[in-house]
Amino acid sequence: MEGHAALPELEAVSWRRPVDERWLRLREAVSAAYTGVYCLPFVVLGIALVLLEPLLFPVSLVSFLHAWVIPELFAYRGARVVLPGSPSPHSRAESAAQGLLGDLLGHQERELQRTTGLAPERGTLGTWLVGEAGALMVRPGGRRIHTFCARVTEPGLPPSDRIAHLLLALREDERGFATVANHAFAGGAWRIRRRLPKRQRLALDRARQLPARAP
Repeated sequence: MEGHAALPELEAVSWRRPVDERWLRLREAVSAAYTGVYCLPFVVLGIALVLLEPLLFPVSLVSFLHAWVIPELFAYRGARVVLPGSPSPHSRAESAAQGLLGDLLGHQERELQRTTGLAPERGTLGTWLVGEAGALMVRPGGRRIHTFCARVTEPGLPPSDRIAHLLLALREDERGFATVANHAFAGGAWRIRRRLPKRQRLALDRARQLPARAP
């Protein structure tokens, strides 16, 4: 977000290229090519086996299965960044943290976070859904999605406190947040949606309908 101070954590990853529109588009293209490089040989092998000997069809199915599983594993790795963590043993601390987090959100955003565990935030790069250990970023148009792993280093914080820390960092410097966080996935939003619990799908569906914030 222009006009905001850069995150101090950027100094620890000064070798990384700052995330911008060009970086995101490049990452999407590289991820698609990377998946294709892994999957295409299995598809070709499966087709070749059937053409050479129809009786090898069961073997070709194994090859096709590999081609299907690989992108599914990539999507699962991407979805893991916002999958619900274990219930907090500090119920009182979590209740207080939930109240503080609610103060950072508007009414609709607060209700969505309490229902799904994900706090929505419109940015210039896309619409974010912030969880305990990372965030999803839905690109404008709602078809593409990036996921980022970003953990709060302070131990013992209740889940809502961790979300609040990440949300504040995102608001302070959106591009810096995306640069510091570890990129986990880039691809179709439908792939991530299939891997999310039902209640979190609601948050993703809402985010896909929201436009990005104007720069």
